[in-house]
Amino acid sequence: MAKVAFTAGRVRGFKCETDRAQAFVWDSTAPGLGLRATPAGKPAYVFQSEFQGKTLRVTIGSPDAWSIPQAQEKARELQRQIDEGRDPREVKAAIIAADVAKRTTDATSAIIVSVAWSRYTVEGSPKRRDDWKPRYVADMAKMASPGGKKKLRGEGLTLPGHLAPLMGWRLSDVTEDALTAWFKLESRRSKHQATRALMMFRGFLRWCSTEPALRGLVNREAGKAPAIMDNLPEAKRRTDALEAAQVPGWWSGATQLSNLTASAYLRALVLTGARREEMAAIKWSDVEFRWQKLTIADKVGDTRTIPLTAYMSWMLASLPRGKGTDGLPSPFVFASASKSGRLADPRSSHEKVLLSAGVDGLTLHGLRRSFSLLGEAAGAPAGAI
Repeated sequence: MAKVAFTAGRVRGFKCETDRAQAFVWDSTAPGLGLRATPAGKPAYVFQSEFQGKTLRVTIGSPDAWSIPQAQEKARELQRQIDEGRDPREVKAAIIAADVAKRTTDATSAIIVSVAWSRYTVEGSPKRRDDWKPRYVADMAKMASPGGKKKLRGEGLTLPGHLAPLMGWRLSDVTEDALTAWFKLESRRSKHQATRALMMFRGFLRWCSTEPALRGLVNREAGKAPAIMDNLPEAKRRTDALEAAQVPGWWSGATQLSNLTASAYLRALVLTGARREEMAAIKWSDVEFRWQKLTIADKVGDTRTIPLTAYMSWMLASLPRGKGTDGLPSPFVFASASKSGRLADPRSSHEKVLLSAGVDGLTLHGLRRSFSLLGEAAGAPAGAI
């Protein structure tokens, strides 16, 4: 095949006749370098040689992007690859594959905690146990919240959750040292809540380690750094409850509250053993005075029905019927002027009763625990209460 020295003019003026499918002109300077043109398309530099006894042709690129010296150097590079026993097409494919893999790796390693956390809160519930309870899901959202929202009760804005600082981290940046520094800082606000947040985050890391796309980015044990474990508060199971001798004083204090709704609510916790939120959510439609029954919402979509004792029936029937914000009768037994329309925060009333009775350290959940312990002490089977 005839060869000519490539010049800018020759390259620019090279055309393919309309009666031919393609045309070539070959450079006399760089072996294998040619210029290919078609009737309808633009010219392109190509490289042609023999590889393992067969003709091999590779497109280099457009003269608009490659100068003649650049195209000549590329042709020499491709010929060197053949001389080394490598197929230039495979070399190019490997370079492209490596570039794609790097971009994929870079994109994956850039995944931030908040993106994976959003998936975790939807998909991460343990498979071998019951689904997370709504309260726990709400707590996870609160822990990760950036804060800055108007408080539902009281003045001011909400604070960021203890996990909020981690949400902007890359997963690959969650190391033992980084988590140790985070835990130390958050513990200054509340060591108990920081510990609870840590336990949530450790569950998140365990979940990430089971996800194929994430497991290579996380250190599952990062939350168990010695510097963290040595500073965790001692786990203490709450055992607070009313003792039998404390019941008369507490009961007297509860009945003397000026807030009749709070008074009945606190006594109802002891009489039924219901959780505070369960009791606060009771509606008049849940109370059957005729058949002496009370229906309490338990788990999501589930309820339990308990006997309505004569005393409990009298106490509920004596409650004032509150009105909602719309002026209509409130559907809630323990109605209030709060946004929810029901008793939202009985702690101040509870503290007044404790002060009156001289009882220290009793939580609202301790009233529920009192029901169980006092019932067992009275001879009721443990399974029945």
